[in-house]
Amino acid sequence: MSKSNSKASDAKVLSTEPLFTSKPNRVFSVGQTRPKDSPIDGVGIVAILQKASGPELLLQKQFRPPVNKAVIEIPAGLVDAGESAADSAVRELREETGYHGEVSEVSPIMFNDPGFCNTNLNMVHVTVDMTLPENQSLKPELEENEFIEVFSLPLKDLYAGCKRLEEQGYAIDARVGTLAEGIELARRWNL
Repeated sequence: MSKSNSKASDAKVLSTEPLFTSKPNRVFSVGQTRPKDSPIDGVGIVAILQKASGPELLLQKQFRPPVNKAVIEIPAGLVDAGESAADSAVRELREETGYHGEVSEVSPIMFNDPGFCNTNLNMVHVTVDMTLPENQSLKPELEENEFIEVFSLPLKDLYAGCKRLEEQGYAIDARVGTLAEGIELARRWNL
């Protein structure tokens, strides 16, 4: 059966046993990044810079060994024990970028890749007032193993910007790509 001609009626049942009673073909390792008192591992931060020219999404370039490329990402990080998603986002934003922002929204819990792992997060929307003095002279507090370049793109140009960055050899993180796709779909469908 070729993929282009596949129809549901051509499918056949290989097994009706419960999914997780047979031995898996893969080895799964179990790691723990979620604090015991938290429903989430981390936060993704949708930081919007309020600029006179229009809103811009704060982004980062960070080398990631698993893909052997610099990746275009939103600021993100793990929550600490006893910390809310909102508090974690404000802390991580300040540590990774130097910006100070105000939380306006916390998403439902989202799973990054549930077919592979149980890592989850809240997307936290943060507004950054560029007129505030603390957002003029930025002082990130990077950890010893963090090497992050911070930049921003106008929201209206995010989709085209992602395409351009990919052509330049960068990998696009799924959270950034999904935001760009959402904005592009809203534009195309006049939503």
